[in-house]
Amino acid sequence: MKQNKLATVLNGIVKENPVFVLVLGTCPTLATTNSLISALSMGLAAMVVLICSNIVISALRKVIPDSVRIPCYIVVIAAFVTVVQMVMHAYLPELYEMLGVYLALIVVNCIILGRAEMYARNHGVIDSALDGLGMGLGFTAALLAMALIRECLGVGTFAGLEIPVLSDFAIPGLAMAPGGFLVFGILIAVVNKLTDGKAIKKKSFGCEGCPSAGVCHHACGEDANNPKA
Repeated sequence: MKQNKLATVLNGIVKENPVFVLVLGTCPTLATTNSLISALSMGLAAMVVLICSNIVISALRKVIPDSVRIPCYIVVIAAFVTVVQMVMHAYLPELYEMLGVYLALIVVNCIILGRAEMYARNHGVIDSALDGLGMGLGFTAALLAMALIRECLGVGTFAGLEIPVLSDFAIPGLAMAPGGFLVFGILIAVVNKLTDGKAIKKKSFGCEGCPSAGVCHHACGEDANNPKA
């Protein structure tokens, strides 16, 4: 049993990393990774919302009508995002200003809504909490990995502190949008290489190779693997 719980957490960090494997949450990933501090803040905020929303949605999964489950999920997620915003605004105003609109956009982050739909609605509270923890850790780790490269090499600083050697040979393009896409693509390739291609399963085009096939199946009431669907 303990092994299964640990596997649930590790699944979101490695096997189904939301950023480098499932390629979800790309917008905040690219927007907040030019700084280690903003990347860490975004990752932790998303993790809190993930865990809390997964717990509530799992606890209410037998009460929420199937026909209105998505709007209900969004309301639950929005409530926790609002709480995180208010706490950060009150106690961490600099971080609140740094994250800007991307903090509020956690509400529509496809990672959080996707885990609610594909995991929390089908599993118990504890397992859902662990899934949220694993996905949150995976998201945070991915953001930090990108931010480490983009800030250190692109700006020549580490968490805002100047690095003597790198500051003189910084590559500003890495801290900009094109550099974000470049680092993003390289890290996806590295993860795929290190896992011998097991992280990103090479399947044929169509529903079978889509990580959201389960959502489409539930929404359409059709066989997700049916090519005619």
